[in-house]
Amino acid sequence: MKQRFTEEQIVKVLNEHQNGRPATEIVRELGIAEQTFYNWKHKYGGMGVSDVKRLKQLEEENRRLKELVAELSLDNKILKDVVSKNL
Repeated sequence: MKQRFTEEQIVKVLNEHQNGRPATEIVRELGIAEQTFYNWKHKYGGMGVSDVKRLKQLEEENRRLKELVAELSLDNKILKDVVSKNL
């Protein structure tokens, strides 16, 4: 599912809220549910734009590492099966 708002835009909206703008006004302007706003606040609250970019990089790196571990585990299992059949 494609996001309507980038992480940078979300952080800017949350900064507006921290500067005193009411959440109901922000929600109405953006056309989102209040729960969405509070989910953003929970996930991105207190972060800057650079923090969000770093988080995104770390999540991508974590995904790639998990994929690599899965591939290596599969290769290891296959090699063990081949060795056990040869004995």
